[in-house]
Amino acid sequence: MTPEPPRYDEPGVGWTALLWAPLFALAGLLAELVTGGPVHWLAWILVAVGLVAITVPWVYARRRYLSLEVTSDGYRQGKETLEAARIAEVLEDEAPVGSRVLGGGWTIPKKFGEVGLKLEDGVFVRAWAKDPDALREALGDLVRARTTES
Repeated sequence: MTPEPPRYDEPGVGWTALLWAPLFALAGLLAELVTGGPVHWLAWILVAVGLVAITVPWVYARRRYLSLEVTSDGYRQGKETLEAARIAEVLEDEAPVGSRVLGGGWTIPKKFGEVGLKLEDGVFVRAWAKDPDALREALGDLVRARTTES
């Protein structure tokens, strides 16, 4: 049985970001070749390896903490999972001031929009995404699907 595809997801960042380091080193190497000066092959290889080495933790962190996924089972924001049954309502506006931010952070990251949620116990929380309207729609579909099943 194949797993059901997510209703909505954001990976945080793709692993293709690791390609920028070798491309930068290649551009430097080509610049040396074109200008006719000495070509520092080993230096550019070390630059590429070094940049990849410092980019890997950045990509890993963004994929771990800035990713989200809405499935029929629930909602995962970063390292926090919220079961579908716990979501009572998707708010049209932002959640009240002081509501907890999902995903383990203190605030919503820059360049991300907020989606307010009301949980079944009456607590308000703040979800967030690069495309908050698409996340609001996916979570709304999830809540509607769950209420029609009941």
